[in-house]
Amino acid sequence: MAKRDYYEILGVSKTASEQEIKQAYRKLALKYHPDKNKNNPEAEDKFKEATEAYEVLRDPKKRSSYDKFGHDGVQGFDGMGRGAYTDFSDIFGDFDLGDIFEGFFGSSFGGSRSRSKRTRRGSDLQYDLTISLEEAALGSEVQIEIPRLETCETCNGTGSSSKSKPAVCPTCNGMGQIRQTQGFFSISQTCPKCHGEGKIITSPCKTCQGAGVTQKKRKITVKIPAGVESGSRLKISGEGEQAPNGGIAGDLYVVMHVNKHDIFERHGNDIISLVDVSFTLVCLGGEIQVPTISGSKVKMKIPPGTENGQIFRLKGNGIPYLGSYGKGDQLVKINIAVPKKLSSRQKELLKEFDTLSDEKDSKKDFY
Repeated sequence: MAKRDYYEILGVSKTASEQEIKQAYRKLALKYHPDKNKNNPEAEDKFKEATEAYEVLRDPKKRSSYDKFGHDGVQGFDGMGRGAYTDFSDIFGDFDLGDIFEGFFGSSFGGSRSRSKRTRRGSDLQYDLTISLEEAALGSEVQIEIPRLETCETCNGTGSSSKSKPAVCPTCNGMGQIRQTQGFFSISQTCPKCHGEGKIITSPCKTCQGAGVTQKKRKITVKIPAGVESGSRLKISGEGEQAPNGGIAGDLYVVMHVNKHDIFERHGNDIISLVDVSFTLVCLGGEIQVPTISGSKVKMKIPPGTENGQIFRLKGNGIPYLGSYGKGDQLVKINIAVPKKLSSRQKELLKEFDTLSDEKDSKKDFY
């Protein structure tokens, strides 16, 4: 297959300036670079094609020969046809390649600048905490015990015995990273020998075996805010596992699980409770004492003729709104309690009541 015209490949005219050629190539190189287009042979071919075109047109002698004799005019120059890339650092001089490519490769890119080691961070922890509905409604303070990694007290987190100090890593010379060159890119990667620490332990601490951290159980006080529900997650910063060598500690996430209640049932921020009342009370009306989630009792009037299952609302006696003001309501559902055992006198009175009720209904029908 005949080679394409170099000017056509870069998308520039034959009178294009050196700067225009450079900008055109930079755009194509960023678009078709193999690391950005993994397992894409077509993109790789376009990248090589653009690089070959730029290699010729960037050089005044090569360009002049190409303009006169075409592809045959540049066959004799060193490096042509072998995919060799010379000094291309000027192409990307005004770009931070770390920002451009970091999202694609997971590695740091750059020129001669050295990259500082990233501070290691301890792992986050999760603790499942079971609480009562009262604790969820009113808020509470509980103490939990969690196992976690903490800084070794023997070596103060260095991982070395008291008689020795960590040695400089011979692989990365203490940088924590090693640099590799791919074409005109310089790639920094975490050193596999020291795992980014820049040093290695020659005489490990006997307590932590060189890890710098040990497993311990720690008691922590957790403040439960009023209004939490099952699934609510509390974040306690810095109470996760400790990173080696004085790194940043992770966070602790406490997940709430609220137990079911014998009397109350939660619906959003409202509380529903079932209250037993006598048949006499719903007929004549009266007043009852209603238990609330706070533990106190409030008086509530029952009007004459109240039906079974009727609901009354006690405003402001529900669950607080988490992180806000106000509370939900308590919904009191009436359950008429029917006695299972009656005395002879009670039966007589009920029969007399039933007879009077029938006579009253008969008179209404007559008139």
